[in-house]
Amino acid sequence: MSLAPLELTLELQPRSRFDAIDVRDRVAALHGDVLDAYSRCVYCSFHTTAGFLDQGIAWRLSQRQAGVNDYMEPFRTVFPEGAEYRHDDLEQRTELSEAQRQVEPRNADSHLAFMAAGLRSCVTYVNRPGAPVPFVDLDGVNAGRPRRRQAGIVGYTGEIEVARLRVPVPVSGHPIDSVNLREPGLGLYQQAGELVTRHGVAKGRIRIELASGERQAGLTVNEYETLLMRHDLREVLHDPLRFMAEKGRHALRDPRAIPTKTLGYATYDLVRALNQLMDALGMKESWLERLLAHAMAVPAERFFRMKRSVNLLVSDRHTPGRGGIVEGTYQSPILVQWGHAPRRTRQLEIVLTRFV
Repeated sequence: MSLAPLELTLELQPRSRFDAIDVRDRVAALHGDVLDAYSRCVYCSFHTTAGFLDQGIAWRLSQRQAGVNDYMEPFRTVFPEGAEYRHDDLEQRTELSEAQRQVEPRNADSHLAFMAAGLRSCVTYVNRPGAPVPFVDLDGVNAGRPRRRQAGIVGYTGEIEVARLRVPVPVSGHPIDSVNLREPGLGLYQQAGELVTRHGVAKGRIRIELASGERQAGLTVNEYETLLMRHDLREVLHDPLRFMAEKGRHALRDPRAIPTKTLGYATYDLVRALNQLMDALGMKESWLERLLAHAMAVPAERFFRMKRSVNLLVSDRHTPGRGGIVEGTYQSPILVQWGHAPRRTRQLEIVLTRFV
């Protein structure tokens, strides 16, 4: 007789703006070895600036002393805190009240780094007791105070596909575009919810994936805020180094103000300014130079590690026996394209599975 799936919720408190918390270690400290009996686990973040790495990447990084830090540092460099992001110009954020503007974090860099680094809101791991599962937080402290974070975990022994549905999603004629898949007018979320109800799935997942043949597009889960998605992300897809170049242009006006860890910020004349800066600082061959050379040699579709599928947790945590899609307040699955779609339509597959 197989074990029934086990669901846990963890409260997490980051120690700094960027932090990596081992969720598996935290579960063991609070609940002992309760997950060891399960062959697989789903880990979910309910936040748009904190998430999980795919298991293969997490495992490789765990073999290195500063693995997660080393992996995330290039993305945090390319998207520096405090650059001129439209998302962070709170006066333009008409959806915010004056009171909200006083507390709203300026964190466009964290959103962009989340998407570029391929962080996920919901991942499935083969259960390896003792192997770390890093919860990577890119905006863990706001105004000097740690933010309240939650992670959901479901241990299970098997997974059964119970329904599959193809959904066409209209996109604009612009080669670079983003679509909020949670938008009621699309009907995608309503159809996904109806599948869960019709098949009575209490614990499982919805997988949204690009249909075979779809190219120059990817999927992520993040905040669909207009200035972030329609301006900042679009500018990055045109020019992946745009915000680092801008930050470097300001930094070079006062070289003494450049911190040790951000000595490599470039200017708009990227190659010349980078060489000047590296020569002046005696950094002839650095990891940052190699990163920039690589990033400038590939298009945004290679620089951004967006996936062809995203997962949404299905759980009955709120109403026992009645499953529904569980997500954070600001989370939305988002389709991003950087090339024209034939007939201005992208084909997506919705796959519903049940945990057993």
